[in-house]
Amino acid sequence: MNLEEKIINKLIKTKNPNPKILEGIIRSFLKTSKEPFPKKSELLKSYHKINKKGILNEKQDELIKILLTTRPVRSLSGIVNVSVLTKPYPCPGQCVYCPSEEGMPKSYLKSEPAAMRAAMNNFDPTKQVKVRLRALEMTGHPTDKIEIRIIGGTWSSYNKNYQTNFIKKCFDACNPSDSKNLIESQKKNEKSKHRIVGLSVETRPDFINQKEVERLRCLGVTSIELGVQATDDQILKKTKRGHNISATIKATKLLKDAGFKICYQMMPNLPGSSIQRDRQMFEELFTSPDFQPDYLKIYPTSTIKGTELYNMFLRKEYTPYTEKELKALLKDIKKSIPYYVRIQRLIRDIPSQEIEVGSKISNLRDIIHKEAIKEGWSCKCIRCREIKGLYNSSANLKLFKQEYLASEGKEFFLSIEDTTRKNIYSLLRLRFTSRNTAIIREVHTYGLQTSISKKAKSPQHKGLGKKLIKEAEAISKENGFKEIWVISAVGTRPYYRKLGYRVKKTYMVKKLS
Repeated sequence: MNLEEKIINKLIKTKNPNPKILEGIIRSFLKTSKEPFPKKSELLKSYHKINKKGILNEKQDELIKILLTTRPVRSLSGIVNVSVLTKPYPCPGQCVYCPSEEGMPKSYLKSEPAAMRAAMNNFDPTKQVKVRLRALEMTGHPTDKIEIRIIGGTWSSYNKNYQTNFIKKCFDACNPSDSKNLIESQKKNEKSKHRIVGLSVETRPDFINQKEVERLRCLGVTSIELGVQATDDQILKKTKRGHNISATIKATKLLKDAGFKICYQMMPNLPGSSIQRDRQMFEELFTSPDFQPDYLKIYPTSTIKGTELYNMFLRKEYTPYTEKELKALLKDIKKSIPYYVRIQRLIRDIPSQEIEVGSKISNLRDIIHKEAIKEGWSCKCIRCREIKGLYNSSANLKLFKQEYLASEGKEFFLSIEDTTRKNIYSLLRLRFTSRNTAIIREVHTYGLQTSISKKAKSPQHKGLGKKLIKEAEAISKENGFKEIWVISAVGTRPYYRKLGYRVKKTYMVKKLS
């Protein structure tokens, strides 16, 4: 019996397995052994081997698997995210801050984790997805519900055949077998073990038009990351972005009317901006109906050798913020974020050795969070409030409804939260479009991801999403709509069928009688 098996045998005999008990057991064995501290993945492997015959009941089994999961935060939002990088296609942009490393899509570096995985797999989407799923499973994460995030340059500028084949291969990687075409692969994924419940791409606002919106839906895309960077035409011109803010306003409207979730990638500290102007731009995102993104990725500008921005810095034409200035700015931004927005990222995952000038603190979000607690304030963004871990059935929950105008339409943000609004359990985004259609753009329940076929010990599978959908249907009916649409991902179609929705074009639709 090896060390890992000894540890597991002792762990399963304890009444209340928790991190402290696990660490105590490990250290007690290491006192008489010269072996290195065991990895959680190896402990999990030994646990599965020992518990093959189901020695433990379901509750004990779940507790130990959670305890042995590596970085449990990866599946605490109810899904697991799989990033897939496209091959190095030329980018239409000439932005001053973007690195152009040979063998990589524009703006990506070989030393970034996702880029390293892609290069190791020759940018093959099937291999990238399978490798990532295998790694997640080995470290204890459920992989029933997957959000595929396609990254790398400007997606909408890529060859159309390449796009179709790339996404088909992503679906094939999640299915038990390959398919002849994308439609067949999507259909197969409705019943697959690994269901794609979200699919996002990143692109430029000036590449979005009605034809592109329709194509994105045929590909199965449900979410768009727009490289907005700034909402000031002078800054966009100085950074050679290649479009003005009117392109962002137009793209946002087209995408929201089609039901897409929208994430803005924003870059504080660009040339031509200032701390005051950055504050104003982030404030404008949620005071002007022209913008109102659902998600934000805040990427403070990094100065990388070989870029035009680095040359501007050498010529003293550009001055980065100090760490103190940047931290103060990010705190101000977080303090002003509305309840219906999720800050996905607060800093880009660029290795510090690649950054010549600018912030090199990779865990800036954690630092700000700890300082916020000491300073007595908290961020209202969804990510900071989403419920983690197991479901507390005694929690006092309430349905909240917030209305706001956006892109010539009306948005309803419905959420189930505790009465203090410190913890959000489930949310729904409903839009009355400028074309007079009622469309559900997102339904999401947070907490530990629970397998589709299992009973939930997290907020998932507790009927919270259904309650919000019922409320959205009632609101739509009260406002005179005869039907309601959902921008359903392929993997969530069976869920909506059970609620009376049917496939229509690339959406799920229900009559409101």
